[in-house]
Amino acid sequence: MAWSITEKGNRLVVAIDGRFVAAVAPAAREEFLGRMKEGMDVVFDLNNMVHIDSSGIGVLVQVLQKAKSLGGRVVLTGLQEGPRLVFEITKVNRVFDIVDKLDE
Repeated sequence: MAWSITEKGNRLVVAIDGRFVAAVAPAAREEFLGRMKEGMDVVFDLNNMVHIDSSGIGVLVQVLQKAKSLGGRVVLTGLQEGPRLVFEITKVNRVFDIVDKLDE
């Protein structure tokens, strides 16, 4: 998995490419949580994420918890069919704001 992070005002945009799995979760967690600030929203652009496992979901939930504690929110965009199924099966789709396109 690869990711890129762009900071735009009070918004952190994280584009994830590839497989978000246990092997990369610790480094991703450290980077994502370390970049967050008070009142910052985090947008995960998942257009190029092809798979996610429970470790990847765990990182996203931790980011969501920290964002809420800092007065921000988390939005997922571009969730593809395979990963969307994982979110639905685990019922995690109920706790995230999920939109189809980044401009929503």
